[in-house]
Amino acid sequence: MNMRFLPITLAISAAFAGSAQAQSLMSLYETARGYDAAYKAAQSQYTANLSKGDQAKALLLPTIGLSANVNKTEVELLAAAQTVTSQSKAATLSASQPLYRPANFATYQQGMRQLELASVQLKAAEQDLMVRLSQAYFDVLVSRESLDFVKAQKVAVAEQLAAAKRNFEVGTSTITDTREAQARYDLVLAQEIAADNDLRIKRLALNQLVGLNNIEPKSLSSKAKLSGPDAQSLEQWVQQSAEQNPSVIQSRAALEIAKLETSKAEAGHKPTLDLVAGYTPTRYKNGKGINTSQVDTNTNSVTLSFNMPLFAGFATQNRIKETVALEDKARSDLEAAERNVAQATRSAFFGLQSGLGQVNALQAAEASSQSALDANKLGYQVGVRINIDVLNSQSQLFQTKRDLAKARYDVLLGQLKLRQAAGTLTEADLASINALLNP
Repeated sequence: MNMRFLPITLAISAAFAGSAQAQSLMSLYETARGYDAAYKAAQSQYTANLSKGDQAKALLLPTIGLSANVNKTEVELLAAAQTVTSQSKAATLSASQPLYRPANFATYQQGMRQLELASVQLKAAEQDLMVRLSQAYFDVLVSRESLDFVKAQKVAVAEQLAAAKRNFEVGTSTITDTREAQARYDLVLAQEIAADNDLRIKRLALNQLVGLNNIEPKSLSSKAKLSGPDAQSLEQWVQQSAEQNPSVIQSRAALEIAKLETSKAEAGHKPTLDLVAGYTPTRYKNGKGINTSQVDTNTNSVTLSFNMPLFAGFATQNRIKETVALEDKARSDLEAAERNVAQATRSAFFGLQSGLGQVNALQAAEASSQSALDANKLGYQVGVRINIDVLNSQSQLFQTKRDLAKARYDVLLGQLKLRQAAGTLTEADLASINALLNP
C-alpha cells in the first residue's frame, strides 16, 4: 500500500472500531413490544374489542333474573277492636329468550365484524412498530456512520493542512494553500459538532422507543446484498395491497358495520317476539294471610311476548336517513383508503427501485471519487495540482461515502415499507433484514 494514502485508511478503520456490544434489530423489536406506548395501547384496544364482540353475542342469549320481597301488613279491625298482622315472603325467578329481534341480530353481526376488525388493527399496530423501530434503528446507524466519516475526513484534512504548512515553510507552496486547508479543517470541525449532535438526538429517539439506554445498533454488513421487489409486477403489488392492507380491511369492515347499522334502524318498524318464563313461590307467616285467599302458593308462567311498533314520532324514519348517509360516508372512506393505499404502494415500489439504483450509482461514484483523490494527491505532490483540488476531492469522497451509507439503509427501510403498504409485513421480513447486519 502506498504510505501517503495510509492516514485516510487508518482514520476510517479507527472510526468504526472499538464500538460497544451492539443490539440486534430483532432483540430491540421484542423489547419495544413490551415498552412502546402506542403498541401497548393497540393491545389494550384489541382486548377491549374482543370483549365488545362477546357483548354482542349476549343479545341472542337468554337473560335470567332473580327478585325477592318481604311484605308485612297490619289491618286494624275497628268493629273487633283488634289489629291483624300478616307477613309474606316471595321470590321470582324469571327468564327471557329473544325469538325474533332483528335489531339484536344486526348488533350481533356488528360484533362479529368488530372481532375481525380487532385482529386487523393489532396487525396494523405490529407493522407500524416494525417500521418505526427500523426507522429509528437505521437513523442511528446513518448518523453514527456520518459522524465516523466526518472524523475520518478531519484526520485526512489535518494531514493535508500539515503538508501545506510544511510545503510553505520550505517554499514549495504559497500561504494560500495553508489558509485553504485551515478553512476546510475548521469547516469539518463544525460538521463534526453537527453530526455528533444529530447522533445524540437519533439515539434519544431510539432509546425512547424501546425504553433502554446506550443502545448500539449493529451496522449493515459490507457483504450484504440488497434486493429489490420480488418478481411481481407493480400492479400485482397494488392488487395485494387492496386485499391485505389493514387500512383497506378496516375501511371495508367499517362499511359492513354501517350497513348493519341501517338494518338496525329499519328494525324499528319490525315486530319483536320473546319467550318469557317465570317461577314465583309465595309464603305467609303460619301459611295464611289476612284473607282466606292468601295462602302459600307456587306460581309458574310461560308467556309469548309480542310487540308491534306503530308510531314513534318519525324517529325511526329519521334514524334510517341518518344511517344511510353514514353508510354512504363509509363507502366513500373505503374508496379513499383504496386510492391512498394504491398510491402508497406505488410510491414504495418506485422508491425501492430508485434506492437500489442510487446504491449502484453511489458505489460507482465512490470508486471514481477515490481514484480522483488519488490522482489529485499525486498531482499535488508533483506540482500539477493545487491544495484546493485535493481538499475538494477529499470532501467529495467522504460525502459520497455518507450518501452511500444512507442509501443502503434507505433500501432496507424501503423493503419494509413496501411490504407494509401491501399488508404482508411480518416478523420474518424483519428477521431477514436483521440477518444482513454484522453479527
